[in-house]
Amino acid sequence: MTTVFTNATVFTGDEHAPLAEAVAVDGGRLLAVGDGGAVAEVAGEGAEVVDLDGALVSPGFVEAHTHLAMFGQALDKVQLRDAATLSEIQDRLRRAREANPEAPYLLGASWMFEAIPGGEPTAAMIDEVIDDIPVVLDSNDVHSTWVNTAALRAMGIDADTPNPPGGTIVRDEAGQATGFLLENAAIEYVWSYLDEIVTDADRDRFLDTAFRVYLENGVTAATDMALGETELATFLRLLERDGRLPFPVTAHWLLRPTGDPEADLAAVARAAEVRDLVAELPAAESFRIVGVKFILDGVIDACTAAMRAPYADGSNAEPIWSFETAAPVAVAADAEGLQLAMHAIGDRSSEIALDLVEECIRVNGPRVRTPRIEHLESVTDETIRRMAALGLVASMQPVHCDPAIMGNWKAMLGDGRAETGFPWHKFRAAGVPIALGTDAPTAPHETAQNLFVALTTRSALVPGTAYYHPERAFTPAQALDGLTRAGAEAGGFADGVGRIVPGGRANLVIVDVDPFTGARDELLEATVLTTIVDGDVLWEAPTARR
Repeated sequence: MTTVFTNATVFTGDEHAPLAEAVAVDGGRLLAVGDGGAVAEVAGEGAEVVDLDGALVSPGFVEAHTHLAMFGQALDKVQLRDAATLSEIQDRLRRAREANPEAPYLLGASWMFEAIPGGEPTAAMIDEVIDDIPVVLDSNDVHSTWVNTAALRAMGIDADTPNPPGGTIVRDEAGQATGFLLENAAIEYVWSYLDEIVTDADRDRFLDTAFRVYLENGVTAATDMALGETELATFLRLLERDGRLPFPVTAHWLLRPTGDPEADLAAVARAAEVRDLVAELPAAESFRIVGVKFILDGVIDACTAAMRAPYADGSNAEPIWSFETAAPVAVAADAEGLQLAMHAIGDRSSEIALDLVEECIRVNGPRVRTPRIEHLESVTDETIRRMAALGLVASMQPVHCDPAIMGNWKAMLGDGRAETGFPWHKFRAAGVPIALGTDAPTAPHETAQNLFVALTTRSALVPGTAYYHPERAFTPAQALDGLTRAGAEAGGFADGVGRIVPGGRANLVIVDVDPFTGARDELLEATVLTTIVDGDVLWEAPTARR
């Protein structure tokens, strides 16, 4: 059955291409796109015609940077992003405990540094309200974890527990752990603990939830940025159960520094092995391993991002991976044909990322590569120039620039750098491809909110007039390009994913707000009417015009 969607604003996935007004779908493929009459003629008599009354039709959104299983789990946790004070956080934890008194542990997500006195959370603050079961609370950026005393005991953390490479167990003057774990300490101890207490049935539910919520937000492809053995097993169970994923996913194997060069290289070999294993599966077209992920530094909010100059308090952070430790690992991954994705928030770490790419070219020789740097919140003009020359992709998240969460970010920098962050306009001017995502669960996952911040630099969390340098803003075509075509290319998707092109996969989203003609504020109330994957409607809002 051929379906024609007409009387719409159709964005085809290319910021430079003209808008169309109709698109035809036949089975799982796109049949035609263009003006209404031409598309109707190609569709022929008997086609179902759906009048969209001016709605936006776009390629299904491509979530260029996410953590699917972690995102699904975060939706189950006590939500703390909008808790403005310590007492409000404590009250939510108390109420969650009272609502489930038999729970063996309590998990929370997305607390903000501004809500904590002095920005330094302690186990004692949680112990005041819950001291009988472990409590584990992820920060908003998921780069640090705040736990109570019971959780420290459950994880076996005491005065003698060593800091892992690239991580810190914050301690008091007596050397005792305070309940705050930074960077690789959170990964090493907290993630390992959660792997022990969470069941496979829980993990399967988390992944199902993530797919469902993303479909409700118009996402039809995603790149997962922290795949490990546990996450791999969860994806494989879903593939075995359903035969395919709800939408295609590409993934990067997370590489963690161990301090042992042989172990670090073995992790690359495992990534290549997993890639080849997954490629042999019957449903390989819906799940592929395309690269490896280096977390080169932390975040500005916790002063763990590696900067060229110190923070306002005089401190600075060493990179989690130095060039010396990362170079042989990056070269090995590049030799295996694995894409490099490098988390770099501080201006020093993005320089290291570029040095790594140059080392891969020097050792392995020139060839087609699409390395990418994630986040790039504080970056020099010279780094942008080098990225353009080397052909790197900037993977960025507008929701990380929401003015409602920028207060602590700006205070930690404390100088002119506080006003030069997130220079999207400079990347565009230099010709650096920009893929847009949300990095869920570190930020709101709603695509409409991400698009709103990109177009306005205003807050989607606390609507108002406050903004962060509107000259950085994207046009609707630029932002939608980053949310579709550019994200698909950066993630290694093919077969028309991220574009509306005849013969391509029929992955579409229909939204009731047209950003090309409507008021920007309307995006905050936008509704995804329909999400289509390979011609099948996988989400339809009750108000959908069908």
